[in-house]
Amino acid sequence: MSNFKSTEITIYNQKIDENSSTKNVPLGTIIKAIDKDTTDYGVGEFIYLKGVASTAVGSAVIYNADDFSTTLALPNAVGPVAFAMAATVANEYGWYQIGGKAVGKVGASFADNADCYLTSTAGTIDDADVAGDYIRRCKGASAIDTPSTGLAELEIARPEVADGKDN
Repeated sequence: MSNFKSTEITIYNQKIDENSSTKNVPLGTIIKAIDKDTTDYGVGEFIYLKGVASTAVGSAVIYNADDFSTTLALPNAVGPVAFAMAATVANEYGWYQIGGKAVGKVGASFADNADCYLTSTAGTIDDADVAGDYIRRCKGASAIDTPSTGLAELEIARPEVADGKDN
């Protein structure tokens, strides 16, 4: 799918697309990495977080900068949004994308160039307009099933959701 490699001077003992039961990087660490695969997604930005049950590749999570925990994104959530690079479940650690061209789990009729919203399916986003659940700085960059089934490419720049609060 993609093969991001860190562009940072510091080398970490956990690849961008791997999960681990061992904390290999300080929580909350943010790095940039470049995609070296044929997908050529360019440079992305990633944050190291704790996983949560049922996380899959592309799951949308809300993360807490207080303890760097995650919850699968659901309606009425508030906070920064990130997309899982691996199936980083409970008691595991991994990288989540917060900037660049990303891949996310999307609903059945997700369209290219769509605005993005939280859905009632945990960790999945969609382009159906749901009042209060608009994800700022997140836009569809492909229709569903690109690059693989149930996923879509996204353009993200530290996305967040505010549950209908003033901009």
